[in-house]
Amino acid sequence: MNKILFALALSLFAGASYVAAQPRIVEKKPQTTQPATLAQISFKAKYEGGMFGFSEKEIGTLKFDGNNYRLVFFGKDNKEMFGIPYDAIQVIYPQSKTVQSTGGKVMERVPLPGAGIAGVFMKNKTRYMVINFDDPEVNAKGTINFKFDNQEMLNSAIQTLGSKAEMQQRGDAFYRPKKTPTSEL
Repeated sequence: MNKILFALALSLFAGASYVAAQPRIVEKKPQTTQPATLAQISFKAKYEGGMFGFSEKEIGTLKFDGNNYRLVFFGKDNKEMFGIPYDAIQVIYPQSKTVQSTGGKVMERVPLPGAGIAGVFMKNKTRYMVINFDDPEVNAKGTINFKFDNQEMLNSAIQTLGSKAEMQQRGDAFYRPKKTPTSEL
């Protein structure tokens, strides 16, 4: 009797594992989540580099230009430095880096016993919005970095820009999927 129950149980588990092991098609559903807090139309940011023709770092203002469908950076004199069309943006993502503060560097070099150890622990976290773009108008590809003071403004700016540029979200980043050519029969 035990052999019959064992064979029956074995056949049930084998059948169930056979059905469960079949490959399934993954459905791709674009995420259309609205940002928790929309960014303002303009906000402070520091340009860190990446756009051709503008090599110096500068504190200025980023602005969403809804009429022309682009992101515009204004310098400290409130003159437009450059703009990036929403269609040219390929990937937007946040990046953070922990660096030793200036006070920490000074403490590290103080000639007192133990002062160097205190300097090692004095760190600041810098937050960046990284934009990869491919602009067909000028046939240029590049990566632009903007530095933000706080995490909330960075997340809000990335989410707002991603939704305005009609991009798909993957984690904290937004990307523009490649267009696959379709052949007509």
